[in-house]
Amino acid sequence: MAWNDVINETYINTGVHGEMFVVDLFEVHTSIIEDLHRKGKRVICYFSAGTKEHRRPDYLDFPSDGLGLPNEDRPGDTWVDIKNSQVRRIMRDRFEYAQSRHCDGVCPDNVDGWVENQAGLHLTPENQLDYNRYLAIEAHGYGLAIGLKNDVSQLDDLVGDFDFAINESCMDFDDCNRYKPFFDAIKPVFHIQYVNSTTEGHRKQEEICSSSKRPHDMNTLIKHGMVNWKIGC
Repeated sequence: MAWNDVINETYINTGVHGEMFVVDLFEVHTSIIEDLHRKGKRVICYFSAGTKEHRRPDYLDFPSDGLGLPNEDRPGDTWVDIKNSQVRRIMRDRFEYAQSRHCDGVCPDNVDGWVENQAGLHLTPENQLDYNRYLAIEAHGYGLAIGLKNDVSQLDDLVGDFDFAINESCMDFDDCNRYKPFFDAIKPVFHIQYVNSTTEGHRKQEEICSSSKRPHDMNTLIKHGMVNWKIGC
C-alpha cells in the first residue's frame, strides 16, 4: 500500500499516488477528506493524545490540574496527565469529532509521556498502557481504526489493541526491528524516515530501503520535513 503523511502541509495534493493519507484532524478542510474518499483513499486523522496543543479549538478545555511539563519538541504545547478523567473525556470527544468528519481511522500522537518522565508527572508504564488501551477502545467504539504512534517500548503489550502502527525515524535509533510483534500479527507498520532535502532523499533512497535496519515488511516513506514531497520503498 502506497501512502502519504501530509500533516502540516499547506497544500495537499490528493492526486499523489497512495491509498492512505494521514491528515490533521482539525486543520484539514472537509473538501480534502471528501476528495480523498472520492478517489478511493483511506483517511487517517492525526491529533496529539498526550499533550495540550496551543493551536487546537479545545485548548481551553484542558483542566489546570491535568497538566505536566512543557513539550520540549513543540514550543507552546504541554504534556497532559493521562490519568485525568477530563483529559480522557476530551480525547473521547475527539474520536466523536473524527467520526463526524468521516475519518476512516485515527493516529493519536505523544502516547509515550511515561518515557524518562518527559511529561513530568511520574507516569508509570502501567499508566501508559491503561491510557493507550482506553484510546483504542474508544476509537473502535466510534468505528475508527487506530494506529499506535511510536511508544516502541510497549509494542509487545499493545499489538493486540491497535490495528496498525506508525513510526518516525526508527532507523536513527535502531528500533525498526522491534516491530516484530506487529509483523507477526500481520498488522501494517508505516514508517517515516526524514531527510534534510529532496536531493538527499533521492540520493539515499536505495540506501534507506535496502538497509538491514529496516525490515522488509515495513512500509517506509521518505520525507523532507513536512513538505509536499515523498518517495517510498
